[in-house]
Amino acid sequence: MMGMKRKLSFGGHLLVIILLAAFGLWSWQAAHARTHLRVGTFVGSAWDVPSSDGYAVMDTAIKSFEAEHPDVDVTYVSGIKPEDYEEWLAEQILAGTEPDVFLMPDDDFEAYASMGAIRNLSDTIARDKGFDEEGFYPAVLEYGRKDGSLYALPVECAPTLMFVNKTLLEREGIEMPSDDWTWQDFYDICARVTKDTNGDGDLDQFGMYDYDWQLAVTTNGGGLFDPSRRACFFASPNIEQCVQFVMSLKKLQQGHEVTSREVDLGKVAFRPFTFAEYKTYKPYPWRIKKFSDSEWDCVRLPAGPSGKNVSPVSTLLIAMSERTAEPGLAWQLMKKISMDPEVQQAVLEKSQGLPVRREVVLSAARAKWGWGSAGSESVDLEAISRVMDEAISHPKFRDHWAAIIIAENAIQEIYAGKRPLSMGLRKLQKEVNAYLQR
Repeated sequence: MMGMKRKLSFGGHLLVIILLAAFGLWSWQAAHARTHLRVGTFVGSAWDVPSSDGYAVMDTAIKSFEAEHPDVDVTYVSGIKPEDYEEWLAEQILAGTEPDVFLMPDDDFEAYASMGAIRNLSDTIARDKGFDEEGFYPAVLEYGRKDGSLYALPVECAPTLMFVNKTLLEREGIEMPSDDWTWQDFYDICARVTKDTNGDGDLDQFGMYDYDWQLAVTTNGGGLFDPSRRACFFASPNIEQCVQFVMSLKKLQQGHEVTSREVDLGKVAFRPFTFAEYKTYKPYPWRIKKFSDSEWDCVRLPAGPSGKNVSPVSTLLIAMSERTAEPGLAWQLMKKISMDPEVQQAVLEKSQGLPVRREVVLSAARAKWGWGSAGSESVDLEAISRVMDEAISHPKFRDHWAAIIIAENAIQEIYAGKRPLSMGLRKLQKEVNAYLQR
């Protein structure tokens, strides 16, 4: 009996040892469990321009974030093209399998915020003393706001500037426009340069390409829609003035439709471009391949009689899924991408966009940041930063772009003489109001 008692005692001790080992292993695994965050992103540029490394900015952010959070793995699905991304993300949200955080073009913001797919960040921001709202350019932060609350943070942006053919202006004895130039200055230069240069009786040099009524509205005080987004003002004197101005520019061309090819050949003085396009085509070899032997620079858009030299800006946003299981880590990752100086510097150096943090842009300006190619000149980032301080975000409501398409079709008919100007705009206003109030 004594032997049996010792045997049971040994078995009991062995069981205790096994249980303790199992508990220790479970505790170690629990303490060292890895958290996984998924990011929704795409390969290539958000701005429809060539991109050599579409994941460079995101990879920079993830590497830094994982170094600060060694128990977190951040992953993304690779190979999604920008043109396929919207459909991919919509399918993920519909299936309930969307990433914890995801990139989002500003055009899509209103839809996702309205359907409750992205998280209201107000409470998170209120608890986070390290969130610096003032460091963002105002217009890009505004893109992620709805009803006074932030739902998304900006990642990079692309303001629209006026591309100027310096070579053509120099040949015509015309100085570069100043930052406070006006519609009248713009028109006068276009009138001077539009001509037949080879004597064959046909115009072959032109003032502008792709300047439209929407840019004119932006620089003439704006005001297409009322705050309720239930009415528009296309029949207002201000908007009529904008359409009339573009018509006067087109009249200089005597019915000739200027093409991008003519821009490429250096036969056009002005073309509005986004900063992303300017940044892509400015450096060698793009400048040589795209614009022959012409030298180009950029200035602010010309100001209308009732407006300023302001630019519209488009913004790439990042938002958090309402259903994420890791809201705290997701927020930290969003801040890393949107606010971290190293990541925002990567936006400047490795993407086609402009950083959304003012100090990053100004720091690069002080360092005389260039285009990253041998012998290329530096870009005036201080001037770009001043443009961004006054940049304009376009309206954000569900039917905005549909209303713009209706307006675009009608205004093209006015240009073509199929609708009289004043009556055509009054009719357009009724059509858009009927659409908005349907």
